[in-house]
Amino acid sequence: VQLQASGGGLVQAGGSLRLSCAASGRTISSSASAWFRQAPGKEREFVAGTSWNGVSAWYADSVQGRFYIPRDNAKNTHYLQMNSLRPEDTAIYYCAADPERSHSRQPGKYGYWGRGTLVTVSS
Repeated sequence: VQLQASGGGLVQAGGSLRLSCAASGRTISSSASAWFRQAPGKEREFVAGTSWNGVSAWYADSVQGRFYIPRDNAKNTHYLQMNSLRPEDTAIYYCAADPERSHSRQPGKYGYWGRGTLVTVSS
C-alpha cells in the first residue's frame, strides 16, 4: 500500500485546510486510518483516527472540536478537515493506515504511512 498525503500549505490563524490521503496499490477500506503530525524539534504525535467504516473517530485533546477525519472508501481516501487553525498546529502531517484496526494513538501500531505534507499557520 502506498499512501499519498496532500493539501498542506500556508494559512492564517483562524483559517481552514483540508488534507487528503489517497491510497494506491491496495484498498484501505477495511483499515483504520489516522493522521499524525510532527513539529520541528518534537516527537510525532497523534492527531485523529477513524474506524474502517468511518462510524467511530477519536481525536487528540488539542484538536477536538476543530479537526474532523472523514473518509470515502469508494475513493480509497481519507481526509483531515482542519478548522480554526492555530500557529501551534504548524507541523508536517502524516497519514497512516492500520489493517489490524487497533484504534490506537501510537504510531507503532500503524503499518502504512504517507510521506507527509507541511502545514504552516501564521499568526
